[in-house]
Amino acid sequence: MYTRCLVCDQPFEPNEQLAHLPYGTRLAFDPARGRLWIVCRACRRWSLTPIEDRWEALEELEKLARDRARLLSQTDNIALLKAGPLEIVRVGRAQLAEEAWWRYGRELTSRRQQWNKLGVAGSVAAGAVVLGGWATGGMTFIGIWLVAGHGKETVRDGARWLRFGSSAWRGEARCAACGHAFRTVPYAERSALGLFPTDQPGKMEVVARCPRCGAYHDGGLRLKGQDADRTLRRVLAYHHFAGASERRVVSAAKLIQEAGSPQDLTRILVKGGRRLGDIQRTGGIALEIAVNEASEQHLLELELGELEAHWKREEELAEIVDGELTPLPMLESLRRRVTGGG
Repeated sequence: MYTRCLVCDQPFEPNEQLAHLPYGTRLAFDPARGRLWIVCRACRRWSLTPIEDRWEALEELEKLARDRARLLSQTDNIALLKAGPLEIVRVGRAQLAEEAWWRYGRELTSRRQQWNKLGVAGSVAAGAVVLGGWATGGMTFIGIWLVAGHGKETVRDGARWLRFGSSAWRGEARCAACGHAFRTVPYAERSALGLFPTDQPGKMEVVARCPRCGAYHDGGLRLKGQDADRTLRRVLAYHHFAGASERRVVSAAKLIQEAGSPQDLTRILVKGGRRLGDIQRTGGIALEIAVNEASEQHLLELELGELEAHWKREEELAEIVDGELTPLPMLESLRRRVTGGG
């Protein structure tokens, strides 16, 4: 079995999911034709595996795709699936319900890892202050403050500010009740933001109470359409800057499953209107996944278009290679073995 890309010679990443195909974390296979490729993440080209090493791996991969994989998206010709760390391109439509929003869950778990790293960096900074204080015979106020337990908090807050700034929305709008001019929505006031359903499935209105007259339901700042979508996504990403554990993401995903769809989840969570600060943590994580589902689906469609173009080119080559190297009766026998065709 190949351990390096046939095109760019980059080594394939090892995987622990497949005993008969221990290399590659993105794989492509066609159970009907008996094809199996390892997709290089560096150059994105497909390496066709040798026929003699292919069949047990094909059986194992088909079982994994059927029993444990989640369908992210598909076209009439190919399906993109996720099974743990493996990304699988299956030629032919998969008989699974699409779950594109699972892909965004990786963003949240990745944030948690980064959050932990920032905490370590803050602790190291505090330790450096202590050593510096000993070396100079004293400690400054900022040094005492860091050692008192604020090192992690300082580094994390700084990283969040560098990424998001201080405002979720900037523009010009007026309160319908008193005419007060809104020019910004600070992240610091995010918990008080109201989320209200609209006539469009999965869409919400984002409302900020007027600081002058106190109007909320009949006034204040009311963001709709793309302004609301963009602001809500920024607010939720800021709100969940610490990310989430895999267990929390799984729990949030179960909420979406039980609701029926990401759109149904948003409708249930904000039915009648709710403040962001009143939504408990798992529900908030589920809401962030749900509101990002549309953009995730768009990214997947772009990726699928690229994968389908690669597959068509690689299939032409595979047909030539397999046809030249393998007697047709043997190839048909092996194909039937994988697909269960008798």
